[in-house]
Amino acid sequence: MTKAKSRVGICFLDRPDVDRQISGAKLAESLGYESVWICETRLARDAFTVLGAIASQTKSIRMGTGVVNSWTRGPALMAVTYATLEEMAPGRNILGIGAYWDPLAYNQGIERSHPVKQLREYVEVFRRLMTLERFTYEGELVKVRDIALDLGTGRPRNPMNVPVYIGATGNLMLESAGEYAEGVLLNAMMSTDYTRAAVEHIRKGAERAGRNLSDLEFPQLISTAMDKDGDKARDTARKIVTMYLGQQPHIAKASGLREDFLQRIHDTMGGWPPREGGIEAAMRLVDDSIVTRFVVAGTPDECLELARGYVIAGATYLIPLVVTSETTEQIIEVFATA
Repeated sequence: MTKAKSRVGICFLDRPDVDRQISGAKLAESLGYESVWICETRLARDAFTVLGAIASQTKSIRMGTGVVNSWTRGPALMAVTYATLEEMAPGRNILGIGAYWDPLAYNQGIERSHPVKQLREYVEVFRRLMTLERFTYEGELVKVRDIALDLGTGRPRNPMNVPVYIGATGNLMLESAGEYAEGVLLNAMMSTDYTRAAVEHIRKGAERAGRNLSDLEFPQLISTAMDKDGDKARDTARKIVTMYLGQQPHIAKASGLREDFLQRIHDTMGGWPPREGGIEAAMRLVDDSIVTRFVVAGTPDECLELARGYVIAGATYLIPLVVTSETTEQIIEVFATA
């Protein structure tokens, strides 16, 4: 029997393999988890193939993208995708969406412009499509013309309500999300100090739009490396911390670390993609204090203690993001008891 839902989610990045992500989602549902989230990162794996499989194997757990971006899929394709997921798992879907990052976008020929405005226009179009409206929208960055969702043959034309959670990192995006989104998915690889400040930026945006902070959800992704050997977990986490600080400028900028130190990590690694041996060389610059500032890493008890800091900092609830794939099931079971 599925337990009553509790305020915890689970998120899968590029690990473990797809079969274990599906079985992990089923385990989380059986333990009363509220939600499961699937990321798209680098060019490793798409989110929607996995979500479709999870939809077919679960009954009640909510499903979100943690996150996808607003540049590689137009809003019409995104709306069709969510209309399909709503057909498979009605009322269980959340669109977690963000503004992407360079150089990954640039390397695909995508030149992002005014990401805060682009994402806001994108969400407006997505929402109107989900209500089955036919319309034309001539935004500054997003445009659709005489468009409406068709839906599958014989399917009732009932409007769909899919909450939108913005994967925001920078202050302007956090405030903008507070104005119009149902939620903000607070980024992983951040400190509790960042979370505390981020909640205040969300509050500022919400109040500017005449909303209350309580109108929004802002769950916190927490990268989690767990092992009975705490040092082993921290060593595993060190690699992903190094990669994020050295490769993703928006994460590095928001980390609170000195720019010259971040530049040293970037240069030692060789940027993205990294040079051969670059990650391993840069890892030597990242000590345990930096690892546990950004990753919930250690034994189960150590992980739970680090995780509590994010709740104290103001996150609505926690979404562990699996870093140590070999302990995926243990992470899910431990946080079910938190």
